[in-house]
Amino acid sequence: MGCDRNCGLITGAVIGGVLAVLGGILMPVGDMIVQNTIKKECVIEDGTIAYKNWVKTGTEVYRQFWIFDVQNPEEVMINSTKLKVKQRGPYTYRVRYLAKENLTQNSDNTISFVQPNGAIFERRLSVGTENDSFTVLNLAVAAAPILYPNSFVQMVLNSFIKKSHSSMFQVRTLKELLWGYKDPFLSLVPYPIDTTVGVFYPYNNTVDGVYKVYNGKDDISKVAIIDTYKDKKNLSFWPGYCDMINGTDAASFPPFVEKTRILRFFSSDICRSIYAEFEHEVNLKGIPVYRFVLPSKAFASPTVNPDNDCFCTEKIISKNCTSAGVLDISTCKDRKPVYISLPHFLHASPDVPEPIEGLNPNEEEHRTYLDVEPITGFTLQFAKRLQVNILVKPVKKIDTLSKLKRNYLIPILWLNETGTIGDEKAEMFRKQVTGKISLLGLVEMVLLTVGIVTFVASMIAYCVCRSKKVK
Repeated sequence: MGCDRNCGLITGAVIGGVLAVLGGILMPVGDMIVQNTIKKECVIEDGTIAYKNWVKTGTEVYRQFWIFDVQNPEEVMINSTKLKVKQRGPYTYRVRYLAKENLTQNSDNTISFVQPNGAIFERRLSVGTENDSFTVLNLAVAAAPILYPNSFVQMVLNSFIKKSHSSMFQVRTLKELLWGYKDPFLSLVPYPIDTTVGVFYPYNNTVDGVYKVYNGKDDISKVAIIDTYKDKKNLSFWPGYCDMINGTDAASFPPFVEKTRILRFFSSDICRSIYAEFEHEVNLKGIPVYRFVLPSKAFASPTVNPDNDCFCTEKIISKNCTSAGVLDISTCKDRKPVYISLPHFLHASPDVPEPIEGLNPNEEEHRTYLDVEPITGFTLQFAKRLQVNILVKPVKKIDTLSKLKRNYLIPILWLNETGTIGDEKAEMFRKQVTGKISLLGLVEMVLLTVGIVTFVASMIAYCVCRSKKVK
């Protein structure tokens, strides 16, 4: 009887030890299985999970616009007062709904493609229609004297501006402002130029690229990283290392993302590479993700962040490169005086928005962030926010700009491009990725815990029985 009990306890201890060892062995083995599976499925190659989501995003992406409606155009033109603006929006479009085209797998483990552009107006997600009108800066009049600084040419341009009854400000519909309109002033210029003007003209039926990215087949740590853009490794917009094309397109990153990693990505909208840093963990539809945000130092002046020195290409807005928060992208926009910032000049130096009334920068509403699933590196939710501004200078030879006494960096609009993984895709992701990994982790912990508890309990009981027998 005593032998049976002792034998049973010893057997329990052995079983417990075996379970604990199995649990311990399963941890590195399980991790290895997970890593190998992820490495296989994250390769951008026909048949993988990554490829399906990469060719055409499973996430509905929307681009919301808020237009800065000018409240006092006459006062600004005549007295050079502060510009009063009132934002109106959102006006929402569905974008990035078209699949990548011209896909070519190259021999150097890269894949080439172009991304078609398209925008469909979503009335149900908008405050009004595409025919809503706004008082906004006259884009052609503002840009003309900067593009043509010669005094004689400006006098000629002034005659066309007056003849067309154009002014510093104009009234335009949403559709015209965003996607283009025939400008009456440019239509009088007797040279073969494109007379259509719009903040995003041309957009529909155009493509972004050609991109060439690494497919990750030979090295998963390089997957989705851009090798060339428009057949070049550099942009030709900036001096020095600022001109480099770094990272991915932000739709995904190499897998096994750690919180200490800086995520680098290239955006053709802002004509540069930029980066995001880890902020905190987020639970997105039952999927644990890491939130990475664009830090304020990414927009800081070179006096605060010397790395930004080569992004300071002009001295007017930046106060000789000591002001922050605005990026001159004129070299990327055919010398047009276009400046990019965060909405409402978030993170900009106080002198930048000083001539403007009606701005209310807000960290939560106006910052850019990416929610990245750390095991796969897929971006499952994002919000990309930026503001388009135009520089206007006093010009003596052009009547409508002649009474200005200061430079104005006039905000035209700001946009919020967002995407969140759909419920169906999230469920599939939980089942295929996070669910299986969580189940494996649970099995590991159960085996280890049950094994250790069984072993310890059996050994204690055995020792107690032995001590009673001795007594």
